[in-house]
Amino acid sequence: MKNRYLLCLLICALLFYYAVPNLSVFAEGIEGIFALVWLAFALLVISGNLTALLYLPKTAKRGKRMIHRRPSRKKARSYND
Repeated sequence: MKNRYLLCLLICALLFYYAVPNLSVFAEGIEGIFALVWLAFALLVISGNLTALLYLPKTAKRGKRMIHRRPSRKKARSYND
């Protein structure tokens, strides 16, 4: 999972690096709106991947993995004749 988040983060950073010089934020009309919306979505994607990467649960080491056994269920009623 960690590799996927890193890959997505790097790809998004690459797209961001490529797109920022080509987008004109101060343009009027639909071009400026598109630039602002694209940048906002790119920042959302970067922040989402970064948050997911930072809050990944830490995995247990293989040697110290605990084995959880299900407790045996006792029957509530017995219909033995």
